[in-house]
Amino acid sequence: MGKTAEILKIGIPIMLGQACTVILSFADNIMIGWYGVNDLAASSFVNGLINLFIITEMGFANGMTPVIGSQFGTGDRKGIGNTLKNSIVLNGAVALAGLLVMAVIYLFLDRFGQEEQLLPLIRPYYIVVAISTLFAMGFNTLKQFTDGTCQPIVSMSLLMGGNVLNILGNWVLIYGKAGFPELGLLGAGISTLCSRIIMFTVFLLYILNSSRFREYSAAFRKARVSWTNIKRLFNLSYPLALQTGMETSTFTASAIMVGWIGATALAAHQIALTISQICFLLMLGLTSAVSILVSNAYGRQDTDSVRQYATKGYLLTLGVSALFCIIIFSFRHGIIGLFTDSGEVTAIVLSLLFVLFSYQFGDGLQLCFSNALRGIQDVRPIMLMAFISYYVIAIPAAYLLGFKAGLGAVGVWLGFPIGLTTAGIFYWLRFRSRTARTQP
Repeated sequence: MGKTAEILKIGIPIMLGQACTVILSFADNIMIGWYGVNDLAASSFVNGLINLFIITEMGFANGMTPVIGSQFGTGDRKGIGNTLKNSIVLNGAVALAGLLVMAVIYLFLDRFGQEEQLLPLIRPYYIVVAISTLFAMGFNTLKQFTDGTCQPIVSMSLLMGGNVLNILGNWVLIYGKAGFPELGLLGAGISTLCSRIIMFTVFLLYILNSSRFREYSAAFRKARVSWTNIKRLFNLSYPLALQTGMETSTFTASAIMVGWIGATALAAHQIALTISQICFLLMLGLTSAVSILVSNAYGRQDTDSVRQYATKGYLLTLGVSALFCIIIFSFRHGIIGLFTDSGEVTAIVLSLLFVLFSYQFGDGLQLCFSNALRGIQDVRPIMLMAFISYYVIAIPAAYLLGFKAGLGAVGVWLGFPIGLTTAGIFYWLRFRSRTARTQP
């Protein structure tokens, strides 16, 4: 089987799982958007903050994937069970710490410069979605295990089922169907919490009791918590968490800045960002497959395959993003119409879409080569690269273009292609240098 076929074999189930997340995000925003523009604006602000924690924690959990991938490449099932147990302990502690920080932020929600009428919508929704991050982190930890052992179809199936439950819960709780009260935005948050609890619980029970994972489950039960192993996982995980956190915080900062412009601009920002997430999550599926296969090859000390997986993975990623841009541009009016009938909001979204198309090259580059670096366990340098790309370059550029240059929401969004492309070039150069001069 060729390298491209191997990437697709693992990447397509991950992409389908990510597509479920896209569908859920679309459904959430469509249902909330038709309920009210203020509800959509409040959702945009809260999800901007909460996603910073979720994606940072996902980045942290991703530290176990290259370890499991390398162990899977050498057939070390006992080591995989041990890694899983220690990862659950470590990631659980990180999720609780994140929830504590979110609780502190809650006390200052009125200090972010959002419009006053949004705060009664923001506060209860924030609480419920923040609690749900514990179960999102648990699910993602288990997902790294099944993906790392080349069984991505498991998490894909659970994501499909969980998202159907979430969409049904939205319909019932947002609009007050089937005898339930009409809760609006809060109903969407409760539906998210319930679906995440169910998905995590079913996932854990399946891993522990399925014949497919019998050997891993037995090793998991026998494994002991080891501070040495936890320290090793932590050293691999925190650079990834900081890198993804800095990238995500760029989008969070953009939501806050767009909120200074007004609720209409913030609603448009949320719609454009939701559309953007389609390509991001599909590219993430492919590049996650790159990370898994690179880590397998790294465990076998096959440097040629490491390079080939990264190169072919990027070409596939470019193809997906190009196809995405063509489809979105062709059906842009119909897609935006799913979210809102406001002409003012639609006009802003249309202007943001062209910025969105411009940063797909850089986003694919940084996703592919950050995952390739993760696969070869060379993660510490990406912290500084991410800091320069996002905090030194992207966020200041977004502010200057948006407010000093007077370009508004479009100017704020122009920070994205600048930061993402800079990061992608940094990661590509590092991977090229690392694989050229050293053996795994």
